[in-house]
Amino acid sequence: MTNVYEPLLWKNPDGASSEYSPALATSWSSSKDGKTWTFKLRAGATFHDGTPVNSAAVKASLDSSKKIGGAGFIWDALKSVDATADDTVVLNLSYAAPMDLIASSTYGAYIVNPKALAAVAADSKYYESGKDGGSGPYTISSYKAGSSVVLSAYAKHWATDKPAYSTIDISIVADGITAQQMMTSGQVDWATNIPLTSMTLLKRNNKYSVVTYKSPFNYVGYFNTLRAPLNNPVVRQALSMALNYRDITAVGGQGYATQARGPVPAGIYPYDSAIPQYSMGRAKAKSMLAKAGVKDLKIKITYASENSAEARFVPLIKDAFAAIGVTAEVQGMLFNQQWAAAKKDPANAQDLFIVKYWPTYSDAGVDNLWSLFHSSAKPFFNLSYWKNAAYDKLVDDAVELSGSDKAAAQKLYSQAMMLLYTEAPGLYLYDEAQVSVIPKKFSIPKYNINYPFSAFFAGVKLS
Repeated sequence: MTNVYEPLLWKNPDGASSEYSPALATSWSSSKDGKTWTFKLRAGATFHDGTPVNSAAVKASLDSSKKIGGAGFIWDALKSVDATADDTVVLNLSYAAPMDLIASSTYGAYIVNPKALAAVAADSKYYESGKDGGSGPYTISSYKAGSSVVLSAYAKHWATDKPAYSTIDISIVADGITAQQMMTSGQVDWATNIPLTSMTLLKRNNKYSVVTYKSPFNYVGYFNTLRAPLNNPVVRQALSMALNYRDITAVGGQGYATQARGPVPAGIYPYDSAIPQYSMGRAKAKSMLAKAGVKDLKIKITYASENSAEARFVPLIKDAFAAIGVTAEVQGMLFNQQWAAAKKDPANAQDLFIVKYWPTYSDAGVDNLWSLFHSSAKPFFNLSYWKNAAYDKLVDDAVELSGSDKAAAQKLYSQAMMLLYTEAPGLYLYDEAQVSVIPKKFSIPKYNINYPFSAFFAGVKLS
């Protein structure tokens, strides 16, 4: 996506000289109250069919994203968009929000050719043949579903630095070991989905560098708080204390992970290093269960079978529960099936739902804290089914403050995260690192935590 489409702004990785880089907007400003944002658009930018990227196109994209839903929730504060001039858009908000951050989101913020928006509205399968509606440095020249994508450099792209490679031939390979073998044999130049279990071997290969970064990926386990005895926070605390987090982190993350402090990963706002963590204390956990009148507890754990890390560490959770007298049945299933079952009938669903989660953009308050544990009439991502009015208010107030007073919002978010610790509606397992295997023959742009699935091919050069 990041090679074919562009947002108004790019959010830079940690350590950059500025927080944002201009993409389709070259300047931006907000009113004092944070409720009006003005973006000036880049002169000469065009979509791949030559259509100008103008204010009407930006308005159409933002209106469409908000209407469609899904990742469009990022535009919740957006009341209206005014195309005040061909090169100017004004965003009117219902409450102050950080539109520079939102406009640089990895999902829901790309500016799409209005012709493509109209085409997909008429035919939902429009994109499935490889058509694109972007303005980025590459176009899609061919696409074979589940097999390959070929990108070609867009000659009329606005950037003065042109890509070193005019063609990028991408093989879609689901199996990480196969991808690794294709790279090491020279069949492909670079692979991005190599298993963590292979890193020790690749570190010994002088053709590659293995580089580690913080990532937005976080593992959580939802307790089903609708069902006794998991509706008792003391029981949830006891189960949290049964786990050997060091072993879970080591086995799941293969040495490339750290124990989580709640559902906000380190490196992403509003992470707080002062939030406490549970540690293993099985004698105390047994005592707590006994005092709560719990014995012979049986629970069902579900996890995504396609996630190899979950397949490695979930058996450790089962063993940890067994050590305090709790019997766990473990069921691996495809994530879409796991998620559908959890939403369908919460009262009779799983007891513990394991999930890997990451924020839509670099604000885990608006996303993780709200999406994962804020109450809702029907479950979507809050698969603990937990409802806590105090927590909801803290998060709601913080969301509305984050656009005008980030420090005040952080205090509220930290209070909300303390509630997650004490009430324990979930297990907070670990933050996963991003481990990149870089062929030494290439100079590749630094991993950007804000776009965790993106390889920016325009910046790839021979070393």
